[in-house]
Amino acid sequence: MSSAEILQIQPQELQFPFELRKQISCSLQLSNKTDNYVAFKVKTTNPKKYCVRPNTGVVMPRSTCDVIVTMQAQKEAPPDMQCKDKFLLQSVVASPGATTKDITPEMFNKESGHDVEECKLRVVYVAPPQPPSPVREGSDEDSSPRASVSENGHSNALDFNAASKAFNERGEHQDISFEARTHISKVTEERNHVIEQNKRLQQELELLRRQASSRRSASGIPFMYVVLVGIIGIILGFLLKRT
Repeated sequence: MSSAEILQIQPQELQFPFELRKQISCSLQLSNKTDNYVAFKVKTTNPKKYCVRPNTGVVMPRSTCDVIVTMQAQKEAPPDMQCKDKFLLQSVVASPGATTKDITPEMFNKESGHDVEECKLRVVYVAPPQPPSPVREGSDEDSSPRASVSENGHSNALDFNAASKAFNERGEHQDISFEARTHISKVTEERNHVIEQNKRLQQELELLRRQASSRRSASGIPFMYVVLVGIIGIILGFLLKRT
């Protein structure tokens, strides 16, 4: 606890589980053990790096107040994980019934004769909590065939048989997996071969279509000419019959 009589502060240092590119927060608890209204203000040597909520406030008599300090995401770690940043918490007795709106900078000015108590807090970087290591469902020892020995020195045949069966099933599973991979590889090769043949057939079909189109365009003029001559002959024959 702090030696200050107005407010008791816990903890005495700001501990941040440091991680790069991640915002990190820690909290302070301010306890007012007196019968007075106590105003407080939080300052820091690096205001651009930290966000304090609330940075000013009033702690009512016989009550507590939590202050959240958030460190902005850092792009690089300091040398040896040592931080030189510090915080200063100032507290002063306020008038009864005071609220945050009643707090002024003049209240924390010692030169004006105000009895201001100060508590310095340092910043400490700690290692972040490590996630629990994943636990495998079974170990190699559990899956290997092994005979257990009973109290009278005889092996437990039932456990040994069960372990042997599990080991054999595991080997059969591996064989099936190998056969499945071989079959998949073979099917993949056949599919690629079919796709390649399909591409070749499409190219040949397109070539035949182009040749047929060229032939139709080349034979179109004589055919139309024959049709036109036939029509003219019919018309002339009709006219000759009328005359």
